[in-house]
Amino acid sequence: MRRFIVSALLLLQAVAIAFASDQQVIGTQDAEKATTKPAAAAVAETDVTHGAQGLWTPYQNGWELFEAAMAEFKKVKTPHHKRSRKQNGLFGTIFHYALKALPSLRISAPPQEHTAPVIHGPLLEGVRLLQQSADQNNTDAIYVLAQMNFFGNYSHPRNFNVAFEHYKRLAEVNGNSSAQYMVGLMYATGLGDAVERDQSKALLYHTFAANQGHTRSQMTIGARHQSGTAVPKSCDMACKYYKRVADKAIAWYRSGPPGGMAIVQESYRLADELGGVYGEGASVVSSGINAVRHSPNSDAYAAIDDVIEYLDLMSQKGDFKASYNLGRIYYEGQRGLERDPDLARRYFLTVASKYWRAKDGRTADKATVKPGLEKYASKAAGYIGRMWLRGEGSFKQNFDNAKKWFERGIKHGDAQSQWGLGIMLLKGHGMPIDVKRATALLKASADQEFTSAQVALGALHLDQGNADDLRIANHYFEIASRYGNIEAQYYLAEMIHHGVGRDKTCNVALAYYKFVAERAEPLISPWAEANQAYADGDYELAFLDYVIAAEQGYEKAQNNVAYMLDPIQSRLPLPSWLKSQTPKSSLLQNSALALIYWTRSAIQSNIDSLVKMGDYYLNGIGTEPAMERAAQCYTGASEYFQSAQALYNLGWMHENGVGLTQDFHLAKRYYDQALETNEEAYLPVTLSLLKLRMRSAWNTFTHGQINSIQDEPASKKVWSLSEWIANFLKEDIYYDDGTYEDMYGDTITGSDGEPLGDEFDDGVIDSLIILGLAAVIVGLIYYRQQRQQAHRQAQDNAIRAGGLAPPPPQQAAQPQHGVFAPGDPANPQWGAGGIGH
Repeated sequence: MRRFIVSALLLLQAVAIAFASDQQVIGTQDAEKATTKPAAAAVAETDVTHGAQGLWTPYQNGWELFEAAMAEFKKVKTPHHKRSRKQNGLFGTIFHYALKALPSLRISAPPQEHTAPVIHGPLLEGVRLLQQSADQNNTDAIYVLAQMNFFGNYSHPRNFNVAFEHYKRLAEVNGNSSAQYMVGLMYATGLGDAVERDQSKALLYHTFAANQGHTRSQMTIGARHQSGTAVPKSCDMACKYYKRVADKAIAWYRSGPPGGMAIVQESYRLADELGGVYGEGASVVSSGINAVRHSPNSDAYAAIDDVIEYLDLMSQKGDFKASYNLGRIYYEGQRGLERDPDLARRYFLTVASKYWRAKDGRTADKATVKPGLEKYASKAAGYIGRMWLRGEGSFKQNFDNAKKWFERGIKHGDAQSQWGLGIMLLKGHGMPIDVKRATALLKASADQEFTSAQVALGALHLDQGNADDLRIANHYFEIASRYGNIEAQYYLAEMIHHGVGRDKTCNVALAYYKFVAERAEPLISPWAEANQAYADGDYELAFLDYVIAAEQGYEKAQNNVAYMLDPIQSRLPLPSWLKSQTPKSSLLQNSALALIYWTRSAIQSNIDSLVKMGDYYLNGIGTEPAMERAAQCYTGASEYFQSAQALYNLGWMHENGVGLTQDFHLAKRYYDQALETNEEAYLPVTLSLLKLRMRSAWNTFTHGQINSIQDEPASKKVWSLSEWIANFLKEDIYYDDGTYEDMYGDTITGSDGEPLGDEFDDGVIDSLIILGLAAVIVGLIYYRQQRQQAHRQAQDNAIRAGGLAPPPPQQAAQPQHGVFAPGDPANPQWGAGGIGH
């Protein structure tokens, strides 16, 4: 029996070695955790190739040495604490910059050449054992040695040449997809000068790894086809690879408890913490229309630790709103603050216990309930029920308790409680399936803009397949996607990609697939490790992790890599003898690579990165000087008045004739536009305009060939006769813009100082009505005179027909009688007896 077992094991081992093209890199799960934990300064290999993980791997030659080496590495003391990066807040930031402004005088010896640290103790013994195991072609030992030399695991000194040799050995001999990915990464970036950058070879190795299902290589190729990096731009190819990653991401998300995996976004730009790559007020992200303006009393400038401390103090004083907000903060988490469901539950229970009695669950007396407590208690009940449903923290999954808390919240219309009970009825969690009631609850929750309910309700309509149901499903997915729901984005991507209920549009589907892939950060990218390394001051490790994310297509990571490599961050550099910072390592001194990532970030619509590209081409940093390219970059960044920095640079180029025609008038226009775009550019623009006017005046005085500053001609409206007639007939008021604006400004004001709006129009209408009435009266008088004349003519004709002589003509009135004739009672002289009688 024993011989049979041994023979079977040997046969299995021989078959596995002969036919396995991609062995699992780490032999045991404990060894993988030991080499990939963040405390050991390593990067977790987050490949999710289905079918390869979890299979039994036969022991290879040298496995005893590998196990002994891993045991030695456990003895190496590495820092396991995670230091949270606390934001400084407003006053902390001012104090930080004040210290930066003060020069620090140091007298030190000349810098010595950097020597590699000498390894000793358990680390030395572990490396020796790994090398012996690698000499016996143990793939696990080879991979761990490559990781240690690349990332510096267990404080091992980095040696990119040795790391590349180990990776290439695994990639070419064993066809290991993870090693192929790392070889492609090193060819793409040329890290550590181990190899010369070769995008063709990088694409080759990434393609081999992607075809074996390596997630990061698939995402890298998708990003390259989307942006056209070393390959022709192809939306179809990019969509193909991004869809593979999105499929894995959504499968991982749905593998979690009800409601999906909890994701805390870790991606951010390092430069944004300081107001952008050009600083506060000068960068697009912090100036112009993008400037965030808060009142001094707001908490926008407060650090998260200060906010938590304040809310905790208010919670201890009985403020239920503060307790609820603290619960949300700890439950959802954020960058720099890990999720803590147990602490969140404590604050939620604090709010709920003020409204429901702990013993019997009855509500408290209305006289003792504070206004607004009912609303916050129902929301807290929804979170507590969600934690019971998902089994988070110290809560074990309990559907009965979840139902109890959801029903409490539903009584007061809580959206999350409606969603929770709806999901339980829909999936049959602890109760019979009731689709009709579940749909009603989900509909009520979705109407309150609860995204998870909108996605669930949209999925129900999507399953029906009718045209109306597809339209309703698309409506719910569109609303939920606005709030960044990963499932809604995936559903939209699938509908657009397959043309179900939507038109097939490759670019739109690609955008959704890319969003889904990038949202699954814990599965796909090393963002968390990179941020922690940067906060701990290990900039080299942070840089390597950011490079990995940048190659996967993350724009924020591309911006971070370029920012860390940027040699011109300070516009006013201090002399070297005044600097207190330690010089950058050679790994962080690569201007050519910085320009590459500024370019890739700019392709993804980062305006500040586009301006940085112009600076590099203008000053010849990382490339040969190219003034035309610099002007193109600045022109693209200045469109729609987005970047004041780009407008100012264009003005400078026109002023000095660098890359553009020297034209003082155009330079002034660009300077003026820069000030219109960003009011904080007042000082540099004013000084530049002062110098520009002096140069322009001298150019005019000396009859130079440069176009000097000229007054803009004021265009005046010249009215034709037909326009005047049309204006009069339409009763519209036209006036010359230039003349009237100079006299009255923007508006015409009345005696009270208020602008004349409708009152001015009403006065014109009244005048026209009066003129019209006067014309009617004149017409009536004329008509009466004509009637009287006709009547007299008829009388004269009648008298002539009867043979009577016509009456003698009336003599003219005598002037001495005045206006009134004698005998006229209206004559005052006659009535008084006359004068002179």
